[in-house]
Amino acid sequence: MPSLPMQAQPAASLAGRINQGSVLPRVIRTLVVSPHLESRRALLRTLEALSADVIVCSTREQAADVLRKQAVEIVFCDDHLPDGSYVDLIHSENYEHRIPRIAVITRTGEWELYFEAIGKGAFDVLRSPWYATDVEMTVIRALREEQPPLSRAAAA
Repeated sequence: MPSLPMQAQPAASLAGRINQGSVLPRVIRTLVVSPHLESRRALLRTLEALSADVIVCSTREQAADVLRKQAVEIVFCDDHLPDGSYVDLIHSENYEHRIPRIAVITRTGEWELYFEAIGKGAFDVLRSPWYATDVEMTVIRALREEQPPLSRAAAA
């Protein structure tokens, strides 16, 4: 696995293009949910290099509380949390804002988990150890999608 400074280099180069307005048109609000301190730190650094507004937490309950109170566009969430999983966040009925895009981070890298997560409504699946470019591409895809996620009312 590359060291953290090496992971951040591609994000920093993309951040320069973002600030020039050539890649991403605006700042994106993200939520990082992981019980692993090093995973949270690495994602925070990579997302901040992209000029993202980042909120970090370690449990499903903390994440659900954030999502109830404010709009978040992308959630980077470990597949397993101490008090639940990414599925609990996808299917929660308590969001006042739109349904966020959830990128699942898995340590197994098994195709079955990928297809299962996408089938349950995940936006993307990243295999850990991930590279900064993986996170960048997820953010770019989220911003470039033509249609925003449905609101709860429209999804019903």
